[in-house]
Amino acid sequence: METFQTIINRRSIRKYKSSKIEEEKINLLLKAAMYAPSAMNLQPWHFIVINSEEVIQETIKSVPHAEMIKQSGNAILVCGDASLEKNESWLIQNCSAATQNILLAAYDLGLGTCWIAVHGMSDVMKNLKAQFKLPEEIIPVALIAIGYPDEEVKTEERFKEEKIHYNNW
Repeated sequence: METFQTIINRRSIRKYKSSKIEEEKINLLLKAAMYAPSAMNLQPWHFIVINSEEVIQETIKSVPHAEMIKQSGNAILVCGDASLEKNESWLIQNCSAATQNILLAAYDLGLGTCWIAVHGMSDVMKNLKAQFKLPEEIIPVALIAIGYPDEEVKTEERFKEEKIHYNNW
């Protein structure tokens, strides 16, 4: 699939079939994530693969707006390592690039995803740190629901020339 078409056509999916994702596909998603760019090539990310029904139920308690992972049956928690990247802003940007790579690779593999924000919500971050027993320096950044889509979300036009500025505002 062409990269540009993947970028244009990938949409957030919130309805999933009950099929589990093959381990090879999960590994490809994680490989794609680890090829993301990062400031000074520090690669300050860690990933928790969530595919146990019990852990999914606990995660929904930790992240109430993540109900769709119950249906998807699979998720990845993207975390940043503050001991590797001291600048939290860069840490978030690095982990966001890894998250985007997962979203695009999943689409290319016929999977649906939904990026679920967790960083910046202190209660949610605290819940995830406790649930997954994250070390102090590990910061939860994003949760990604992943599964075989059971809906088709049409792409709407998002290109808006009025948002483009050359050389100054």
